[in-house]
Amino acid sequence: MTPRRLPDGPEARDLAARVLGRGGIVALPTDTVYGIAVSIDTPGGIERLFAAKQRPPDKAIALLIADAEQAADLGELNAAARALAAAFWPGGLTLILPRRPERALPALGGEGAELPTVGLRVPDHDAPRALARAVGPLPTTSANRSGEPEARDADEIEALLGDAVDLILDGGPAHGGPASTVVDTTTVPLRVLRVGALPVDAIERCLTSADLPGVGR
Repeated sequence: MTPRRLPDGPEARDLAARVLGRGGIVALPTDTVYGIAVSIDTPGGIERLFAAKQRPPDKAIALLIADAEQAADLGELNAAARALAAAFWPGGLTLILPRRPERALPALGGEGAELPTVGLRVPDHDAPRALARAVGPLPTTSANRSGEPEARDADEIEALLGDAVDLILDGGPAHGGPASTVVDTTTVPLRVLRVGALPVDAIERCLTSADLPGVGR
């Protein structure tokens, strides 16, 4: 069955929020590539994302969120994390934070156990932020089959994922570009786990200006 497809906009996002609230998978544009997302409250939602991608649960899934306030509800932000979030969110930065012990989260690693950390990003695109604001943090992964290139537009999502997706928000061609830079803030000094859209020297300058330790080597 062909998934329903609507031009991205306020009405389509309202429908997407309802689809997510019912446990559906939504394909949505971000500031880099298209992603597929579920509500964090959907039982078995993470497993559905892995199944849609035909990928074993070998990597943790990050959460797209609306803002830094939503981040503080999920993870513990130290001084370095707060400085980086203030400087680079929304944008191409994923922060790894200690999970708040009182905040129950699904097994974002896909292997049945809660992780002690959580990866969070505030994307520089209105659609995922609006949906995260409406339904909560969104476990999200790239819209593609495992091992294949990311979908560049709604047509490719339909071709690659078919009825594994319940709704496609069509935001036109993906902007592309590098993936987010991933920074682990659980160590002192913090560590850059993946260099991407945000250069390491920009992170260093931010930390220096906040009188904080630099990036570990």
